Amino acid sequence: MYDKEALIALVRHKSLKFGEFTLASGKKARYYLDGKQVTLDPHGSRLIAEGILDLLAERGLPDAIGGMSIGADPITSAVVTMSAVRGTPILGFMVRKEPKGHGTNQYIEGPVRPGQKVVIVEDVVTTGGSSLAAIERAAAFGLDVTGVVAIIDRMEGGAQAFARAGYELRSLLAITDFGIQPPE
Repeated sequence: MYDKEALIALVRHKSLKFGEFTLASGKKARYYLDGKQVTLDPHGSRLIAEGILDLLAERGLPDAIGGMSIGADPITSAVVTMSAVRGTPILGFMVRKEPKGHGTNQYIEGPVRPGQKVVIVEDVVTTGGSSLAAIERAAAFGLDVTGVVAIIDRMEGGAQAFARAGYELRSLLAITDFGIQPPE
């Protein structure tokens, strides 16, 4: 079972940093969440996988999950593995930033096929830009994207950007779980 308080404690200890930062979105911030410090930690990986599977089970499990490489890769792997442990297997896929220049030359990698219902995963959502790009590439491949799941929502416009595109963002944690208020 998912332990939200344990995940909050782990993120606070390993991932949350204060200072002056420029985020992937280009925004300036006074705090930074280094998601890989938790997604690549064995305890964090398990907590995240259990939480995402519990969240997904509320509305029915998708056929597959995946997201933009490199950030989503450890999340996808953890969820795929834990889904097999639970006896509810879900496939995984990766969305490349650029198609590789050989082989199939595709953006989507993994054992998925057009028509399957999928959820995009992300470690930290700020504006939603990278997940929106992953959605676009997954849809172009023929996957039926049903939503986005993040570990942490910074509450800085990502949910609204997804809603405008017709997708719901659900997250395991929000920045307010750490006593930080989002900007107005």
